[in-house]
Amino acid sequence: MEHHTIPVQKTAHVYTSGSLEGSAEYLIIACHGYGQLSKYFIRKFDFLPKDQFLVVAPEGLSRFYTQGFYGDVGASWMTKEDRLVEIDDYAQYLSQMLEHFQKMIKPDAKVILYGFSQGCATVMRWIMKKFPAIDTIILYGGLLPEDLDYRPFTTYFQAIEMKWAYGDTDKFIDQKRIDWHLAFIRDQLMPISTVPYNGGHEMIREVMKEKLLPKY
Repeated sequence: MEHHTIPVQKTAHVYTSGSLEGSAEYLIIACHGYGQLSKYFIRKFDFLPKDQFLVVAPEGLSRFYTQGFYGDVGASWMTKEDRLVEIDDYAQYLSQMLEHFQKMIKPDAKVILYGFSQGCATVMRWIMKKFPAIDTIILYGGLLPEDLDYRPFTTYFQAIEMKWAYGDTDKFIDQKRIDWHLAFIRDQLMPISTVPYNGGHEMIREVMKEKLLPKY
């Protein structure tokens, strides 16, 4: 048996909220978590002024039924099967998408990459593949991929504002995991500001507004 890969064209689904007329001062690329859909995920940003912020929520390229063979549908960025190919695919997809929407904001607008849960690893793996020109990285309820070495790229990350938000009752990130990850961040020389909050594995608008996103 031989394994082959064949590049094919695939339609990606992207949802936006905010001005597409060149007035936005901030472009937020928001990557959802495992099993989510962008059309619902983007609603978490509905408090942002639409004239100042353009929020773009790309959707993972793989959809599936979340209850087996029926029911709600979710999306995923990757699985362990052929993971390197899937990472290459979504890194190329997200880079094309960023280039497309950068034409619709002010020339000096700030670019924010925002990941929630699985979206955190997605954002960081994309960055480590393409190194896009951005201003801020926000990781919410997820971790830096621990199989990557960020130290050779200290200069790149030092020029970027980085924030990591985690809840004290997050069922996926307990205190032991938090402590290990904080040590990993220090070892990797990553300039990340930590934002602990009271809550679980969920995006809380008050945390986003007061501690993570730009003031307006």
